[in-house]
Amino acid sequence: MTKNKIGRRHLLGGLATGTAALGMTAAAPAYAKGTRRLKMVTTWAKNFPGLGTAPENIAKRVREMTDGQIDIKIYAAGELVSPFDSFDAVSTGTADLYNGAEYYWQGKSTAFNFFTAVPFGMTAQELTAWINFGGGQELWDTLSAKFNIRAFQSANTGVQMGGWFNKEINTLDDFKGLKIRMPGLGGEVMRKLGAAAVSLPGVEIFPSMKSGAIDATEWVGPWNDLASGFYQVADYYYCPGFHEPGAGLSTGINLDIWDSLTKSQQEILRIACQAENERTFSEYNYRNAAALATLITRHNVQVRRFSPEIMRALKKASDDVLNEAAARDPFTKKVYESFKASLENSMRWGAQSEEPYTLSRREV
Repeated sequence: MTKNKIGRRHLLGGLATGTAALGMTAAAPAYAKGTRRLKMVTTWAKNFPGLGTAPENIAKRVREMTDGQIDIKIYAAGELVSPFDSFDAVSTGTADLYNGAEYYWQGKSTAFNFFTAVPFGMTAQELTAWINFGGGQELWDTLSAKFNIRAFQSANTGVQMGGWFNKEINTLDDFKGLKIRMPGLGGEVMRKLGAAAVSLPGVEIFPSMKSGAIDATEWVGPWNDLASGFYQVADYYYCPGFHEPGAGLSTGINLDIWDSLTKSQQEILRIACQAENERTFSEYNYRNAAALATLITRHNVQVRRFSPEIMRALKKASDDVLNEAAARDPFTKKVYESFKASLENSMRWGAQSEEPYTLSRREV
């Protein structure tokens, strides 16, 4: 046996002894020895298209990018905590992460609405621009940190529909006394028009419509609305979704858990959310078109547009609601002013880019 062979055998024997003492095989990477298991609660039904699959995709992406070092278990609405208790569960450490919509937490601060959607607010592209480059994420970080949470964009449904109604909405009087499920500041707009707006988690909407507990509901758009079966309990489907022109959904993590992660793990979670934000937006754009055709041709759904008179009234009421929200506390005002400035910036550019292009594409 040569000297080189003896040296190589001695080296391999030492490596085997050392890794055995650490409880690993020689082939196992060092980071595989400590799997971190985290719990994510959501506000969505299990595996519901888009909304419910997004957190599953995030968990899968994080697991793969960390080679199993971080394993996130997903709990659907009601499995660990009730949907609207998700925020508190993460804030207090009962759960590690949540996946939901920030406007569900408006009882904590009105400012949370701006990170999901506000009436006549931002489209998906505009919201992402504000959060990523217009100071939105920094404001969000400040707000969430007050509750021991760090949150990120992690999905977007795009422009939503105006909702399902059990009667035609022809005049402003048709809103009076209407019992409608509409959360966030959109619900406050409905109240200004005389409707009785309530906030319900998604899993409760269909039975509430079927029982007559509510007369109308907004949800998302054709893809999710078809899956929810709303065509079975309402005859009229209205557009546009003035209240949520680009609903951003979120993933929040307990701040203590976030701080305990390595820098690379933090970046992996952030990138996983960012990737899912882009993926869901493109999926909603694709699948909504096919689902709308199914609703119309197979289920005889009657699609209606709110009249110009109604849209003007909705816009005026929306302006009032946003100004009132901004006046509630200094931080909400700061968020609103940042949001508004970024929206005006996007609209100036959009007036010279997508808006004329889209119109000309239909005309030529």
